[in-house]
Amino acid sequence: MTSSDSSNQKIRVGFIGLSASSGWAAGNLAPALLHPSLRDRFDLVAVSTTTDTSAAASAAKYSKEVGHDIKAYSGDTSRIAADPDIDLVAVSVKAPNHLQAVLPVIEAGKNFFLEWPAGASTRETEMIAEAARRNGVRSIIGLQGRHAVVIRKLREILASGVIGTVRSTNVITHNPRELGYYAPFAREVYAYSLDPKNGCSLLAIPIAHQLDTLVDVLGEFASVSATEATMYPTITFVDEAGKPTDKTIPSRQPDHYAITGILKTGVLANILWRSGYASSEGRRQFIWEIEGEEGSIILQSKEKTGAFPGFTESELYLNGQKVEFETPGNVFESCRQAWQEYADGTERYVTIDDAVKHHRLIDAIETSAKEGRRIVL
Repeated sequence: MTSSDSSNQKIRVGFIGLSASSGWAAGNLAPALLHPSLRDRFDLVAVSTTTDTSAAASAAKYSKEVGHDIKAYSGDTSRIAADPDIDLVAVSVKAPNHLQAVLPVIEAGKNFFLEWPAGASTRETEMIAEAARRNGVRSIIGLQGRHAVVIRKLREILASGVIGTVRSTNVITHNPRELGYYAPFAREVYAYSLDPKNGCSLLAIPIAHQLDTLVDVLGEFASVSATEATMYPTITFVDEAGKPTDKTIPSRQPDHYAITGILKTGVLANILWRSGYASSEGRRQFIWEIEGEEGSIILQSKEKTGAFPGFTESELYLNGQKVEFETPGNVFESCRQAWQEYADGTERYVTIDDAVKHHRLIDAIETSAKEGRRIVL
């Protein structure tokens, strides 16, 4: 197997950025990949981290889990990319390092997984997509929210036609200060995300995750208008217990967005993202209304991460009645389902070409907010 994974053999995976102890990859991506339901589809064969020591620790840990030796690489990602025993390379590093990490993988002709935002800017994402097309490789991007159990059920309900033709949708979301991601209080470990050049802004990460879920369910934007605001001009760093420190920096990105637009399906979309309030009793963390001519659907969550699709599964209501799930979902299941759909070759998982479209939508939102005009996509 080279650039096209075989459906009759296990997909041999090399993993860049897989720690032995902590991080998104160690906590969710790798465990989902190694789930018993996927043992006949994937095989983890190599890991690559920044140092020899961390790579050896990671290889030792996962060798025990998979039952065979795992190769350990460190440093330049071209080393693991050149391994002839690897079919797919998963890249889970910080956004500013995406381009440098993944290009050697693509140039080696390897299929790849890459975390969203798949580059720190639209141009970087376009460069990755261009390289993927030139080398004829498959891609999967880490936008797992569309694979959530509740979203799969939502698509099923919409496909049934029970609420009739969808005419409008309304989303109200909140990024609470207790999470420590953005203004007005942020944990110092996330300081890199506060610099716009790193591609990890509120718009580029949580809002884009939610927009991916929306367009997957209801269709892509045909045009968009946006307003942005900075309610918290200063960011105070907090310690791991959430207690404010004496370290502050100026905020360099908006913390509120109002986004409206018409989807290519004709649906009118209205989205309000607000960030930084305390999670007081009654605060709506996430609510998504879908209005059809014959009925309505509501997704909602009171959880602090409720606005982050793929992190927290929402409650689902059809015409005011709660829809119960035999097996509720969670972030692990969302990741596992994404790997499953990649292995099955469905069209549901996100590709690098989808990522380019998302980045252009983000650019359109920023341009509209700055110039005060509607942008046609």
